Amino acid sequence: MMRTVFVLFDSLNRGALEPYGSQSIQTPNMTRLAERAVTFDQHFVGSLPCMPARRDLHTGRLNFMHRSWGPLEPFDNSFPKLMSKAGIYTHLITDHMHYFEDGGNGYAQAFDSWEFVRGQENDPWHAIVEPRLAKLRSQFDPAHYDLPETGPATREAMSRWQWKKLRHAVNRQAIRAERDYPTVQCFERAIEFLARNRGADDWFLQLEAFDPHEPFMAPDRFKAMYPTDWQGGILDWPQYARAGGDTAQRAEIRSNYAALVTMCDDQLGRLMDTFDILDLWKDTCLIVTTDHGYLLAEHEWWGKNRMPYYSEISHIPLMVCHPDMAERAGARCTALTQTPDLMPSLLDLHGIAAPEECLGNSIWPMLRQADPDRTVLFGQFGGPLGLTDGRHLMFRYPRNVACEGLNEYTLSPQHMSSAFTIDELQGIALVPPFNFTKSVQTLRIPARRDGIRPPGLADEFDCGVRTEIFDLVQDPGQSHPVNDPALEARLLAAMMVHLHDNDAPAELHAFYGFDASPARTTVNADRPEPVARHAR
Repeated sequence: MMRTVFVLFDSLNRGALEPYGSQSIQTPNMTRLAERAVTFDQHFVGSLPCMPARRDLHTGRLNFMHRSWGPLEPFDNSFPKLMSKAGIYTHLITDHMHYFEDGGNGYAQAFDSWEFVRGQENDPWHAIVEPRLAKLRSQFDPAHYDLPETGPATREAMSRWQWKKLRHAVNRQAIRAERDYPTVQCFERAIEFLARNRGADDWFLQLEAFDPHEPFMAPDRFKAMYPTDWQGGILDWPQYARAGGDTAQRAEIRSNYAALVTMCDDQLGRLMDTFDILDLWKDTCLIVTTDHGYLLAEHEWWGKNRMPYYSEISHIPLMVCHPDMAERAGARCTALTQTPDLMPSLLDLHGIAAPEECLGNSIWPMLRQADPDRTVLFGQFGGPLGLTDGRHLMFRYPRNVACEGLNEYTLSPQHMSSAFTIDELQGIALVPPFNFTKSVQTLRIPARRDGIRPPGLADEFDCGVRTEIFDLVQDPGQSHPVNDPALEARLLAAMMVHLHDNDAPAELHAFYGFDASPARTTVNADRPEPVARHAR
């Protein structure tokens, strides 16, 4: 019997948490959890950004080599569905509105039940037909909010970015008291779920908060903890671009992020209080992690997606409190892990074998013995390939930033918030199966950089096939690339193995300057059978 609470934040910087060394942002409940849990020091991302990361989480394998942002595919394995088939009840509580856009179809619906808390970011929720645009323009700094001067306030009457920013400006008018904040409501519903189902066995709860994703909006009591001298309009939603802004502007943005992280920590504390009150620690596993980090002007960049995946983006937190690991309370784990490993780990918790298409490894054996030779690959469709062995961080840059020569392979042609266009579909073709599509053919659609798909790199980025390596021990700030031909050859060889195991398309090899794929080898050792809970 096992109960699991899986807490997934979005854009939670590892370096913003006290257990990972933060001295500027207050996260006492993360520290409190770390005192009970095993803290993973070498946990990395897989596919980027938000929904690709969740597809990795559901399927236990990387997806960015074949597909940009998109729904679960008909051939995908989904761990909530596998749990449900095994008699494990699954429930999702989330305010992550991307699940309910075109490109998020199938994820929430994979659970036995789910709850959607409205109001985050550009969720089309709070309806005001004629918003007071002049007043909103006076409240929000134009550097972050390009709000229209006049109406109509409809989706098709303005640019996509204007619509997103206006939607948030309108939504926050309905978020007044702290109890109105979507993250607070998510945790409140999770606490209710725990109280209602305390006596039941064999269930899985995914509690997923969109925060601290931008816009960085937190209640005043948290903002007051990080005062600045800023006197202008609201600055809480940086463009994903080269870092601009003067010292005061940068301080205000970072202050707003810090306040939001501390609010998330406060809500985690409420959840942990419930574990105390209901005595859940003895029979319920609590896991806390995120999908990726975020740059707050480090390396002179804001955001994610449009720059290399520096460790602030790719090196993420993971803390696990297992009821049978009380003797490991406060321990640190140095095993190299990544997001696709969580799917087989969650199945393993509940005694379910991972499907053969899964390439992730369960984290539980790694607590006993880490693989010193392991590497993990990560990236975003069309962006640089990232690889780490735990000490080194390598980027392999593509031929161009326009995704010229790449194709999307899908049976669900949806972008983030729209279907593929008629023009895109003109080049469609039916092609043979990949090793993860269960003998099903897929559609091949030429990739186009037209603003619909989230880009893999900024247009001005210095591209062309090349490799860049950083030593995270000697150079944690990643400012001085390493020139070591032997190391480069070793890491490139490991990267090729990952591409082969993931059955990367032939054109993707060429896109990164590799030769055609040779016979496949394997990255992962033979996966052991699931370990019964009390046998760990």
